[in-house]
Amino acid sequence: MSISPLKLLRGTVCGCAVLLWLLPVCVSSLRAQEPIGATPIQWVAWSDDVFAQAKREHKFVLMDLEAVWCHWCHVMDTVTYADPEVRKMMQARYIAVKVDQDSRPDISNRYEDYGWPATVVFDADGKEIVKRQGYLPPELMISMLQAIVDDPTPGPSVVAERPITYATGSRVSSALLARVRKIYASQYDVKAGGWGFSHKFLDSDSVEYAMVLARGGDAQAERRVCDTLRLEQKIQDPVWGGAYQYSAGGDWDEPHFEKLISIQAQVMRTYALAYAQFKDGKYLAVAERVHRYLKSFLTSPDGAFYVSQDADLIEGQHSGEYFKLDDAGRRKLGVPRVDKHLYARENGWMIAALADLYAVSGDKEDLDDAVRSAEWVVANRALTGGGFRHDESDAAGPYLGDTVAMGQAFLALYRVTADTRWLERAKATLPFIAANFSSPNKNGYLTSKAAIDQFSHRFQERDENVAVARFSGLMFQYAGDAQAQAIADQAMRYLATPAIAVRWLSGGELLAIYENTHAPLHISIVGQKDDPDARRLFTTALQSIRGYERLEWLAEPQAASIRNDVPYPVLTKSAAFVCHDSRCGDPIFVDQTLTALIEKAPKAGQ
Repeated sequence: MSISPLKLLRGTVCGCAVLLWLLPVCVSSLRAQEPIGATPIQWVAWSDDVFAQAKREHKFVLMDLEAVWCHWCHVMDTVTYADPEVRKMMQARYIAVKVDQDSRPDISNRYEDYGWPATVVFDADGKEIVKRQGYLPPELMISMLQAIVDDPTPGPSVVAERPITYATGSRVSSALLARVRKIYASQYDVKAGGWGFSHKFLDSDSVEYAMVLARGGDAQAERRVCDTLRLEQKIQDPVWGGAYQYSAGGDWDEPHFEKLISIQAQVMRTYALAYAQFKDGKYLAVAERVHRYLKSFLTSPDGAFYVSQDADLIEGQHSGEYFKLDDAGRRKLGVPRVDKHLYARENGWMIAALADLYAVSGDKEDLDDAVRSAEWVVANRALTGGGFRHDESDAAGPYLGDTVAMGQAFLALYRVTADTRWLERAKATLPFIAANFSSPNKNGYLTSKAAIDQFSHRFQERDENVAVARFSGLMFQYAGDAQAQAIADQAMRYLATPAIAVRWLSGGELLAIYENTHAPLHISIVGQKDDPDARRLFTTALQSIRGYERLEWLAEPQAASIRNDVPYPVLTKSAAFVCHDSRCGDPIFVDQTLTALIEKAPKAGQ
């Protein structure tokens, strides 16, 4: 699973550049000054129709790209867009479009560098005039709106996209790999800990790659993993459980309180993998606390997962004092709003995380919740041909993120259950990805099947291509499917492009490179599914997951979808085999022997 917290964090900058800690003090007084009877802004949905209307009415189009869980988005609504002068100017010269970025992955990916709220102004021909990041107070908004009217030519925030010369092959050159590794090392905050500087958060890909290095004997990487996981617990809710999204101020002591399902998935999976690698019970405890939070706040009656819980109890008012209260104190005042949309992508992320948690915990409730969500998504979000839509009905789409996340989820479920129906479902996503999201020049995969609007072109997004490369590469290892290898190669051609490879942050890029140049640890259990000895060996293997392995339980009759590249001897009882590069050692019958051989298996770079 590859979900970049930086991608999410770009959506949480939320005005931090202006009056970050002063504004909450004056929000209530500004709201009180709103005149009774002021005409509210009439927000409309994003569509090509707004540009036709803008042309007819000689207006500009202003898009407010928000996150429904975002404190500073609420401040924009309750302060800036409540200001009578802002409203007057908007009504006279602008068509106001509001987009929830969680609901539109294509628009979110297009403007992710501009933070939520992102303010983008277009002319009637769809040309960008201004792109602004974060919270804009009324005075600044009024000045901007008037400046656009006075001079509608694109401002300095609109920079022409630089043409990219894409890599001709899927292999990253040794020189480029060395450069990316150097950049990765520089991204660690030696002073405050963790990857990244201005905001502190769990970059799960950076931590996972450091765990790969630690398995290869890198003591510094191991220290950085352990320090990051220790510090990250400072931005976890001690009362309800679950992880806040990030801390401001360059340290771990100023949490922002929104809880996204994507963040819960990253934290749960990362701590589960850390427990498997370091055998420290505190990591498992963190992952299990996240699960308890999910069950209490972000799980629907049908077992699917909601999107997020708001940062604010009262929209636009900072909730730092509220989150200091105990459970009774909080509930007396109320509970922050939960966004109850059920998106396939977000459910896929959480299913994969729960599968990894089940592998190390052995708690059937973890697996049951993952399966329940997967079955709900299959029943309610599946599209013909193996793909998935985002919501109950999508204004656009389909989007790459939903299908690849569900493919990863199905493969994770197969790994921990050996139930081939999940492998078949994972395999079925591949032709849908190839048919709907392949870029015309065969360099990577596009974020959506259709362009955002009539004026735009379709585009690739790096984190999604990391996910495609990792998923399809691992699918080839499990199923031997030629299409899976071709998809992985195409995603890697995009990631092997220098202009793409050096983007911030580097953990996901390095994981994709590593996994597409190294065979995974391969553990096979050979024996019938009703044999308790086979079950015991399978459970032992599960508890040693690394995040990148091929774990399978082979029984007769063997499903056709399983890759048949390793010959196994005919035995009279169930056995385990530890394999590498299609070669296996002697049969293993004892749990402790299996664990020891997994630990001795080839490490990173070997």
